Amino acid sequence: MRIALLALLLASCGAPPAAETENRTAAAAAAPDDRIDCRVEGSSAFEHNCIVEVEGRLLTIRKPDGGFRRLETTSDGRGVIAADGAEMAVVILLPDNRIEVAVGGDRFRLPARIRAR
Repeated sequence: MRIALLALLLASCGAPPAAETENRTAAAAAAPDDRIDCRVEGSSAFEHNCIVEVEGRLLTIRKPDGGFRRLETTSDGRGVIAADGAEMAVVILLPDNRIEVAVGGDRFRLPARIRAR
């Protein structure tokens, strides 16, 4: 009885059916890319591996090392500000409709909408 039960449990742990795997692959391909270019403190180059989570005006940027930064979008032309913490966010306008945000030793490149003055 135990061997039959164990065999049944092991059989149920097999690979998912091909159709299920194809559905997961298609969903992943259709999902928007929530990653941005970033250079975290200690890195020498920008990489496309920080994840941005958006909740209203709050942006949480998750770094590959498990750390994160919270930014708040503004409507006064500054772009973003640090949402918490003691370090200020410094924003630099890039020529390709992006901004570079520096907080401490971290740098993040975010898409931006440029308003006419």
